[in-house]
Amino acid sequence: MKRFLSGDEACAEGVRLARPQVISAYPITPQTVVVERLSSMVESGALDAEYIHVESEHSALSCAIGASATGARTFTATSSQGLLYMAECLTYASGGRFPIVMMNANRSTALPWNIYGDQRDSLSLLDHGWIQVYVENNQEALDMALMAYALGEDARVSTPVMINLDGFALTHTYESVEIPDQDQADAFLPAYTTDNRFDFDHPKNIGYSAGPAYNRYFKYAEHADMNRALEVIPEIEERFNTAFGRQYPGAVEAVSCEDADVVIVTLGSVAGLVRDEVRSLREQGVHVGLLKIRYLRPFPYAAIVAALRSCKAVAVLEKDVSFGAEGTVYTNVNSALFQAGLTVPTYNVIGGLGGDDITADQIRTVYTKLGAAEQNETEIPNVSFLGIDSVFDAADTSCSISNEGRL
Repeated sequence: MKRFLSGDEACAEGVRLARPQVISAYPITPQTVVVERLSSMVESGALDAEYIHVESEHSALSCAIGASATGARTFTATSSQGLLYMAECLTYASGGRFPIVMMNANRSTALPWNIYGDQRDSLSLLDHGWIQVYVENNQEALDMALMAYALGEDARVSTPVMINLDGFALTHTYESVEIPDQDQADAFLPAYTTDNRFDFDHPKNIGYSAGPAYNRYFKYAEHADMNRALEVIPEIEERFNTAFGRQYPGAVEAVSCEDADVVIVTLGSVAGLVRDEVRSLREQGVHVGLLKIRYLRPFPYAAIVAALRSCKAVAVLEKDVSFGAEGTVYTNVNSALFQAGLTVPTYNVIGGLGGDDITADQIRTVYTKLGAAEQNETEIPNVSFLGIDSVFDAADTSCSISNEGRL
């Protein structure tokens, strides 16, 4: 069945199909619609779940942890300052190996106060042990709700999953979305069972302490299982394709990277804009590419290196900055290239902060200037901010093409 849904509504439909047993909810813009729709589903009987309206975001994740510790499939959602308020609980969930699924509506963090979308909220919390996936459109938001439970609950992974949707750009934008039948969803995602739960017949310690002699082993296992998710993701996506006829590309999606001179690396909804520019420039014979990172944790080192191995210049476009340094995604991409011994020039393009527009002209100029820099015709700073100090805001957005059909 196809419906015209916002990203929030699409995510809620995906959660409904996953049949969570406990939903802990606290509203915050632009996430609120998700928990409102789930509340209506529970009230109408369309979803059989315990819906708990708590008093804060901290309580929402605390409630989800307690429910997951009983063996229940759980869901919660948040955004921005709410996610930061949950920060203490994030490590309890990941360290306890509770496969909670949480939707985060990416939104700028205060101050200045701002309700619009950038990705500084989730990217500031990459070290807290959650799988983090960034979706491009509303169909992917629905589908990821199902795949996130399949991934997090896999015994080889046992890790909570954060699904990130760009605030307003996806959460409040409407698209045509295919909604699977419940029977199809049930066949893809069976009921959750786990031994990592309270059990009066087989008592165990949950929420334990571990001193220096043992703590490192728990952290090592957490790290190893997070990395193991990279092996499980393709398996789940293949099962999803078999069940629903939609194939996803794994931890990254490489678009026309195999012969690209210059590549933009990005994540989230802006990848759609970059994809359009790649298609347009390719039609003109210009060799450009897009590398969309879908999973930022676990970080797909090998896939990123494989996609960027033959290009001549890379721009990492992100809606984030680690103040006093550079964008977090840029740091991670550079680490992957350095470890592989690649010396391709990289540039950090920071844009979209506080919901600022990233335009098609800016994307085209990024490709133009990268091509010129690769040919030593211009200099580009390693870190620049779109709309402030960026050479990519130049008015000339025409791409010059050499005799070889390249920039």
